[in-house]
Amino acid sequence: MITIDSISKKYRIPHEKRITVFETLGGYLRNRMEYQDFYALKNITLSIQKGEIIGLIGKNGSGKTTLLKILGGVLSPTEGVFAINGKVAPFLSLGVGFHHELTARENLYLYGAILGMSRNEINEKLPDIFDFAGVERFKDVKLKNFSTGMIGRLAFSLMIQTDPDVLLLDEIFAVGDKDFIPQSIGILERYKKEGKTIVLASHDLEFISKYCDRVIFLENGNLGMFGSAGEVIKMYLAS
Repeated sequence: MITIDSISKKYRIPHEKRITVFETLGGYLRNRMEYQDFYALKNITLSIQKGEIIGLIGKNGSGKTTLLKILGGVLSPTEGVFAINGKVAPFLSLGVGFHHELTARENLYLYGAILGMSRNEINEKLPDIFDFAGVERFKDVKLKNFSTGMIGRLAFSLMIQTDPDVLLLDEIFAVGDKDFIPQSIGILERYKKEGKTIVLASHDLEFISKYCDRVIFLENGNLGMFGSAGEVIKMYLAS
């Protein structure tokens, strides 16, 4: 379902810290501005099968979000290629694509259109989206008045209504409460039965161990291990 071949993501980081515009310009004119290469991901190669739930673990800064953003089309790799066989729904950052001066309803029309949904489709699914997110009472309230959790739930609720083949999730349970988390787990279990593929980044190792078929462990941008949940988690904890 997903094939990743030698993917790397490189950034150039300035070597010298410059505080003022004059210092920065002076550095350019003297040709003294130096950079070092930083690899957020380096030479990642793996394949994911249809219907798998794949866990993605590693310390903060290990490259988890970068990998998900590349698969979701938000970032382009510096090197390597990847292919995804099907429709992708990325839930990567809270409120990406949302406008905080618009109401919840207006945002759903806007972002739903970006995701390829027609206005009629959105109209049909609005009650389910608001119900799942638990924000039906606030559908005509501007998003700037929403809590972070409410925005996250609304975004996730919209994503699952697009009926994707591949779902990319970055710390979805960080925005959930005691009602939303069981609902989300129910969605993941249903998707698995339907043969959909899920890649889930999380620090919740208990959840990863219980629900994921295989796990990717990233360490400083490198592929530390990719295999069964128990073996990979054991290696991650040992590291």
